[in-house]
Amino acid sequence: MSTSAMDVSSVDVSTMNELGFRLHFLWSDILIFLLAASLIGFAITLYRSPLSRARWAQVFESKIGVAAFMVILFYVVVALVDSVHFQIQLEQTSESSEVHYAPEAKSLLDVVLAPMQGKDEKTYSAPFAIHSFAKATVELPDGGVAREFPRLLHGGSHLENEDEHLVDVMVKSLTIIGWALIPCLILIALHHAFLRKSASGLPWPVIYTTSAIIFLIATWALQMSEYYHVLGTDKVGQDVLCGALKAIRTGVLIGTLATLVTLPLAVLLGISAGYFKGWVDDVVQYIYTTLNSIPGILLIAASVLLIDVYIETHPEQFKLLSDRADFKFIALCFILGMTSWTGLCRLLRAETLKLSQLEYVQAAHAFGVSRWRVITRHILPNTTHLILIALVLDFSGFVLAEAVLSYIGVGVDPSMKSWGNMINEARAELAREPVVWWSVTAAFILMFVLVLAANLFSDRVRDAFDPRTSGSGKSDGGKVK
Repeated sequence: MSTSAMDVSSVDVSTMNELGFRLHFLWSDILIFLLAASLIGFAITLYRSPLSRARWAQVFESKIGVAAFMVILFYVVVALVDSVHFQIQLEQTSESSEVHYAPEAKSLLDVVLAPMQGKDEKTYSAPFAIHSFAKATVELPDGGVAREFPRLLHGGSHLENEDEHLVDVMVKSLTIIGWALIPCLILIALHHAFLRKSASGLPWPVIYTTSAIIFLIATWALQMSEYYHVLGTDKVGQDVLCGALKAIRTGVLIGTLATLVTLPLAVLLGISAGYFKGWVDDVVQYIYTTLNSIPGILLIAASVLLIDVYIETHPEQFKLLSDRADFKFIALCFILGMTSWTGLCRLLRAETLKLSQLEYVQAAHAFGVSRWRVITRHILPNTTHLILIALVLDFSGFVLAEAVLSYIGVGVDPSMKSWGNMINEARAELAREPVVWWSVTAAFILMFVLVLAANLFSDRVRDAFDPRTSGSGKSDGGKVK
């Protein structure tokens, strides 16, 4: 099977010609939609189980838990929208009937972010600035030349009087927020009226507030981007906010896919070592001890370099630049997962050793219950809380790991938008005077919000699924009622 992405060849060519584009599926696109479908199926299965439904209800009845979930859901939706890629049909310059498409694959998120794209400046500009951040030689009206901060080509180009800059930003911001509040209030009012007829334990005021804040911020940023560069521009004049939003897909995918690679190895080897003991335990301990003895960053860097060599020696398998970047990205997810399963494995081994000595497990052995049934009915369900907590924490760790790896040059492909690449590109500018701070700040804020939401959500999951705390009451804001 070729490692390049798959074009949609099953759709009629004439239909594609009429649409003016064709879908282009990257392997990461397929994986993220399969993952989304799996999560929906998992949620349906949990809903049918009264015990699981009761435990997850504790998570979503917590104000912090539901607010964190709404934030994570926003990131996931952005990642899904950015995972629908297509190629635009090029204009035919000859009488040939052959149809050609652009070599660059765009996504639906590019369509949404159209106000930010195609408005590149020459170099850096600060957030909401109307002048360039660096001085340039400009020609004066009298024919002379001078060194000054030139006006931006797009940022604030609608202003005729520079003195109206701050007033224009404030007026437009208040106008956008005011108009965006109207549909929010209407939807909240309709939903609240509907809820009066049904009982629900969800903290709806928190859901309303979180959803409204996310919607208002997103609407304000998109609308203001038609007039200004909300988070400034980078070294080559591209909009920083656009790059930071495009990097959401990379952060969500690398955290999710790497975690899913970690899960099977850790669960299988950890529970096997703790339950069967003997030579099985010795082999598993030898494997993860040997793996832990190798510096992780060196192992990952060596593996990534091998992937780079494969890509360079097999260029025929990568038709587009996005195919090359996607293959390296999936390989990095696999490498991170294969080098990060030892912590959860060790934790599950210790927990299984303890559970295997409890009375109900010994009673199952005495009644002749098979080992497989003991593991699936007694051991695995009682380690679920550890697995869930570790998954969410590992997700946060992988998001941060991508930033670190990209910072040192062994992360995702430079052509792929990521928070690590943004920090890596801006690190040299942190030493200049004045400091170019907005690229690092944009990457930090979006990454911080995602990691914080994931950690807060994991706390609520731990409180609901940990047998030592789930029976003592509901957790809300860290307090047990």
